[in-house]
Amino acid sequence: MKKVMVAIDFSKTSMNALDYGVMLANKAKADILMVWVDNTTSDETIYEDHPNELRNEKIELFKDLQNKYKGILNDVKLGYKTRKGKVYIEIANLAKNTNTDFIITGTHGVSGFEEFWIGSNAYRILTHAPCPVITLRHDFNAGGINKIVVPIDSSQETRQKIPVTSELAMMFNSEVHILSLYSTSFKSVKRRVDNYARQVITYMEDRDIKCTLETRDSENITRTTIDYAEMIHADLITIMTEQETTPSNLFLGPYAQQMVNHSPIPIAFIRSKELVRIPV
Repeated sequence: MKKVMVAIDFSKTSMNALDYGVMLANKAKADILMVWVDNTTSDETIYEDHPNELRNEKIELFKDLQNKYKGILNDVKLGYKTRKGKVYIEIANLAKNTNTDFIITGTHGVSGFEEFWIGSNAYRILTHAPCPVITLRHDFNAGGINKIVVPIDSSQETRQKIPVTSELAMMFNSEVHILSLYSTSFKSVKRRVDNYARQVITYMEDRDIKCTLETRDSENITRTTIDYAEMIHADLITIMTEQETTPSNLFLGPYAQQMVNHSPIPIAFIRSKELVRIPV
């Protein structure tokens, strides 16, 4: 991990995301790039006659943040960039062009005032980003990542989050809690989930990562995952941007969007790529 990007709109939520980004970057010895996107139109902004005034104001705020964090950065550079356009498109393009490893963004969930642009763009950012994205709320205090929940379902893609999860676990010496989710009573599907879970355990144990295994029957994998993570006081949940759907989930919208909307615990979203082969 060499670069962490934090989406900034200077709201309380994005400032908490920056704290989280600093914590992660300090541990990984990765540089941090703060990004603000001007998504106003000409008839929305009070700076209509002076288009650079809004940008200059944000640059001054960025400089204040650089001074604020100077004393707690461990050989980590804290930079910033400004962009103009749609928030999620500009952040995704910049992440791709700068080889960003992780994007951190705040979210307001389904409740609360969506201050500035951070609340309404969190889900769009993770669905467009070329790299993993961590979302968190303004009231989550991150002192580290001690416990990580990894839900495993019957989809082949479910195992693709394991390399990223193991990297974070080794970095923070975390416990990994594997949660096998049975969304059907079919024994063949349950056996597939069990097989995937065993592969994940082997992968973790080969890297000396402490792990546990729990199984749950679930009609709503979003609610089951969050309830379990809250029960064990987890610090992070890692999921794919899309996972197995159940009849209950189908009517509630995409799994990733449900997790953004409802989880009080930070979520690391990993995009599906070419199937990862994990040794048995």
